Amino acid sequence: MIEIIKTGALNTVQDLGRCGYRHMGVSVSGVMDSLALRAGNILLGNDENAACLEIQLFPFRVRFLTDTSIALTGADCRAYLDGEALPPWWGCRAKSGQELEINFPRNGARSYLCVAGGIDVPLVMGSRSTALRGGFGGHQGRSLQPGDRLPFGQTPALPLPESGMGIEPPAVAMAGAFPCTSGGVVQLRAIPSGEYELFSDDHDRFWQQLWRVSRQSNRTGYRLSGEPIMPSKVIEMRSYGLVPGIVQVPPAGEPIVQLSDANTAGGYPKIAGIIEEDLWRLGQVQPGQYIQLIKSDAREAISVAGEIGRWLMRLHNSCPPMKKAAGL
Repeated sequence: MIEIIKTGALNTVQDLGRCGYRHMGVSVSGVMDSLALRAGNILLGNDENAACLEIQLFPFRVRFLTDTSIALTGADCRAYLDGEALPPWWGCRAKSGQELEINFPRNGARSYLCVAGGIDVPLVMGSRSTALRGGFGGHQGRSLQPGDRLPFGQTPALPLPESGMGIEPPAVAMAGAFPCTSGGVVQLRAIPSGEYELFSDDHDRFWQQLWRVSRQSNRTGYRLSGEPIMPSKVIEMRSYGLVPGIVQVPPAGEPIVQLSDANTAGGYPKIAGIIEEDLWRLGQVQPGQYIQLIKSDAREAISVAGEIGRWLMRLHNSCPPMKKAAGL
């Protein structure tokens, strides 16, 4: 069991999301950085979908009430276990009574705390993710608060080594598949979408300019600030289904990228869709940071998905808890 000592308003329990209910108006929710969750769970011998704590407001402090193993992935958040610094993308043992502190990140936006067995909150519509706007899932359908106590699930894996164990971050392990410009601008691949041709006069500028992530951004969507792009004509549109990654253009001309808590339907023209394989990187972009959208296609998305699959398989093959759990 874990006790929350210090937290912020948007820190929640999340897993990979609540799939199959968008037709009922229920958003996917789930972590903003799926690779961070999957990698942390693999390191601990958990199912890849085991629930974790997603931390995006800092500082964050917890106390462990039972012995366990933990993994910290995602942003480099200067974590300390009883005052001892922990590297980013690191797994280790945590003893009963020890306290973990996670601070504002050096880089990235969200940190993930995974525990052996996962956070054991009730399943709601097949997921343990918190749906904040709906007020359900996660821990009592809300953000974490000081004094909350969260139980762990059962795990067949043995504890991590006493010395701990690290993971090579995906941005390093797959650097060739996830480029970033020399100025630190995050490049995200996107495929032209339904109303792309409405913006034919602004196509070049849409792809070439650097978009600043507005501070009016959250898990529902990132608003992009830059020189507006406008449709060549105004059309009346019916509402259509939305998925994370869709780039909509409201009347003011500054795009909005739908994310984990995206609405299930919308009516703004959609100019592009960021490929699913790049969404984890967008989840680590802080407000105020710049991104550039790179024109892509399905063939490239499939190639990147293959790279991610091979990286995850290498983790499965190299993590001791998983091997021990399988009797290897």
